[in-house]
Amino acid sequence: MSAPTARSGSCTQVLRILALHGYWQNEHSFWERTGSLRKNLKNRAEIVMISAPLTIPELAADGQREDPRGWWFSDPEKSTFNAMDETKLCAGLEESLDTVAKAFSELGPFNGILGFSQGAAFVAMLCALKQGGDPRFQFDFAILVAGFKSRASEHAHFYKGPITVPSLHVFGETDRVIPGEMSQDLATHFVNPVLLTHPGGHYIPVCAAQKKVYFPFLDSFRK
Repeated sequence: MSAPTARSGSCTQVLRILALHGYWQNEHSFWERTGSLRKNLKNRAEIVMISAPLTIPELAADGQREDPRGWWFSDPEKSTFNAMDETKLCAGLEESLDTVAKAFSELGPFNGILGFSQGAAFVAMLCALKQGGDPRFQFDFAILVAGFKSRASEHAHFYKGPITVPSLHVFGETDRVIPGEMSQDLATHFVNPVLLTHPGGHYIPVCAAQKKVYFPFLDSFRK
């Protein structure tokens, strides 16, 4: 699908976007990984990052990653997550919802919300909650990079109805962490999603081809 057409005339508004990192990351590591994105969007958007509330015990113990965080655990007993896990029960989602609600209350307002990998899967859930009238989450659009549907049965209700929140779905053709088919499947639950593929893997692309989609999408929400 093509990206929205930017509004005519000059746009002066700088959008505020809340960004949710992927599993194993935190706001600081995600900030470092998104330098190119932030640089290219600086005249269009201010990106505000927060850390997930859940510490990953196994990764924290080995000392190989600094303060690894996650938005929910697909294996509550081991406190781990795998996007491929098909499970009945998960843990930690309510804590994460409270964390994001607090960010909206204390750091907002936000025009949009961006998520990467597990963060993108979480953003889809936030869109479903917004769709259902949850007053905690007020935003105009969502950007989901390498997103996917949770395979937990207790999360199935997030995907029951079509989501009308304007959305941009970005995924890599050679992503071995979250295959593009999983991101495409998630996008089918949104009404008129904008799809942006790139030839790379599990990261947020910011080349000329992607900017041709990012810019018009964001400009359609600027005043």
